[in-house]
Amino acid sequence: MALPASRPVPRPGVLDIEAYVPGKSSAPAGVKLHKLSSNETPLGPSPKAIAAYGNLAGKLELYPDGSATKLREAIAGRYGLDANRIVCGTGSDELLQLITKVYLGDGDEGVFTQHGFLVYKIAILAAGGKPVIVPETKLTADIDAILAAVTPRTKIVFLANPNNPTGTYLPFDEVKRLQAGLPPHVLLVLDAAYAEYVRRNDYASGLELVATSENVVMTRTFSKIYGLANLRLGWAYGPAHIIDALNRTRGPFNVNGAAIEAGVAAIADEAHIASAIEHNDKWLAWTTAELEKLGLSVTPSVGNFLLIHFPTAAGKSAKEADAYLTQRGLILRSVASYGLPDALRMTIGSEEANRLVVAALAEFLGKAK
Repeated sequence: MALPASRPVPRPGVLDIEAYVPGKSSAPAGVKLHKLSSNETPLGPSPKAIAAYGNLAGKLELYPDGSATKLREAIAGRYGLDANRIVCGTGSDELLQLITKVYLGDGDEGVFTQHGFLVYKIAILAAGGKPVIVPETKLTADIDAILAAVTPRTKIVFLANPNNPTGTYLPFDEVKRLQAGLPPHVLLVLDAAYAEYVRRNDYASGLELVATSENVVMTRTFSKIYGLANLRLGWAYGPAHIIDALNRTRGPFNVNGAAIEAGVAAIADEAHIASAIEHNDKWLAWTTAELEKLGLSVTPSVGNFLLIHFPTAAGKSAKEADAYLTQRGLILRSVASYGLPDALRMTIGSEEANRLVVAALAEFLGKAK
């Protein structure tokens, strides 16, 4: 008979979690910082969102609307959805955790791809489940490999589309093929955090598939193109039965009032969103081309970031490039924790930041003019 523990012990799986480590956000003293490690928009939030946020300053003693009704209705109006099938959360991270807690039990399997978002594994282990990691093909999710990994214990499949940190995506036809191949009791979670940036005719975020399926939910965020990362705001769209389950288990006031008001204003400011898309289209293409001129391999991206691959030779490696850039105040994201030790992820920043990174890497590689 096992002796009782001498102190509280976490449930199985919790101590197997490697805590999420965000991108660096500091530079050496006296150096101007250009933070390009967290995929934040260089345009910042809409001025209208800033004003809406400020208007809540005199009401901080009041609880927010626990159902985030105003925000759900704004989202529904923007996309032509049923507001009752939307749930809001403290970033899409909270919703991913909540979905996993609700639909994954001890020993159940959660499937995600080789270079998928690290939060999937954390959420699965926290729920007592077993992470199942599926190989990718050319840094892109492979539908056949995902379907082959499904077993009787599988309860959730996570698909980031576009994927972070690779920037790759699957056409909508492939996403539909994935859903059609899953058993009806397996939940497909489409993480579309970067959907607003995608400019491909064969892409769709998943709204249509959610509307016509009973086992698909899509998550979105206000942290990226809307520039509200500091407020932690996200939303999910799903079948009524899934939204009902999530509402039963989420915190009663999980979204703060200032975030609700800022989100409503942000989603309505179409001119600001268009400016962010235009900026990203221009500098994503420019930065990719300039880095390739330096002889670096860049994974084609549809998001607001690039995955840059470095040689393994001493003096040219990703780790050494990261240190070189950091000393100049240019903070990129190491992605060794994603199984990509020879690459760095770069957020598309301001014109100044993008040009400085290219110039610094040219110096680092000995190719400066």
